[in-house]
Amino acid sequence: MIGRRCRVEPLDVTAHAAQLYAANALDRGGRNWTYLPYGPFATLEEYSGWLRAVTSAADPMFHAVVDLATNEAVGVASYLRIDPVAGSIEVGHINYSPKLQRTIAATEAMYLMMKRAFELGYRRYEWKCNALNAASRAAAQRFGFSYEGVFRQARVDKGRNRDTAWYATIDKDWPALDRAFRQWLHPSNFDQKGCQLTSLTALTAPILVARG
Repeated sequence: MIGRRCRVEPLDVTAHAAQLYAANALDRGGRNWTYLPYGPFATLEEYSGWLRAVTSAADPMFHAVVDLATNEAVGVASYLRIDPVAGSIEVGHINYSPKLQRTIAATEAMYLMMKRAFELGYRRYEWKCNALNAASRAAAQRFGFSYEGVFRQARVDKGRNRDTAWYATIDKDWPALDRAFRQWLHPSNFDQKGCQLTSLTALTAPILVARG
């Protein structure tokens, strides 16, 4: 999946592990791992071993986000809970290094993955996160996922209770979301300093069925 700023490709340990580990190391305090059920990893070998284990499965399907300007892998996301019969698929395991956070490529990667899912015929695209993760909940709604509720005491991660907030968008929302993403990502939406002229939140807010 190739955009203007990034490409999203199946995660390959040999090609991507060292670049991802180095990019993640810029997160000195390990804050990116707070709401993930794994990590941080003390060494490249430990991280590579974990990647080999998770990429050996058919679900989740881990992908690397590669910055086209540097050709470096700077983030991870996956498809999971893949149910072709129901036409449902989730995006998750999102871990953006400091090199990717708050960039145009960060948003473009999510657009590319959503676009591929709906092009393949899926009719429901899900986002779930720890209910305490305010940043993830805000991101879900910015990307056009509507709030569907909280599953209380859904899991235990790292010895802590996790209530899970559910968000989703469906196929009938996609044409409007596609237009919103394309309008936001178009070069004309950014000034000479790279600052957005219209926010994605403003473009996707009218599409949301519910907020929370």
